[in-house]
Amino acid sequence: MYDRLDEVRADIATRLEAAARDRNAPMHTPVIATADADARIMVLRGFDAEGWVLRFHTDARSPKVAVIEADPRIAVLAYDKPAKIQLRLRGRARIERVGAAVDAAWADSPNFARRCYLGEGPGTDSTTPTSGLPREFEGVEPDDDQVVPARANFALLLIEVDVADWFSLAHTGHRRALLTRDEGQWITP
Repeated sequence: MYDRLDEVRADIATRLEAAARDRNAPMHTPVIATADADARIMVLRGFDAEGWVLRFHTDARSPKVAVIEADPRIAVLAYDKPAKIQLRLRGRARIERVGAAVDAAWADSPNFARRCYLGEGPGTDSTTPTSGLPREFEGVEPDDDQVVPARANFALLLIEVDVADWFSLAHTGHRRALLTRDEGQWITP
């Protein structure tokens, strides 16, 4: 149990950094809620502890992209069940379709992941159950040439965290802290 706010700040960074690089980390797939109160689970791909920026991959055609571009307010909920630590993050989101960061994220993705951006856009109506992928890529990893068209649909969702609400559940007494990038305070759970 932490007694200092700098320990809480370090705990947040450690958990989010681990979640971005380890698919088995408890906070690897947080819930992301856009300003229209629509929520979904996404894979955390990166965390910049200095800038308090979370990075996710998204399809530029996704309905959430239009929502974010109209109203960038966003919330993130992550939970580490074994540690009984909950993080509620609020901030501003932006979508990046081009640039060095987007190119680097695309380059770091295997073709199996890139193929997700080849099919129909998220939310497209269908008369039958579908993955949205072209049939030739169902369960198959495309080659480099085959994923070239997918790059146009790939984007980053970047979330600049304004406020982090850290909550620790403990039978000895819960603890809760509210932090911004520069300040923090303990609050009653």
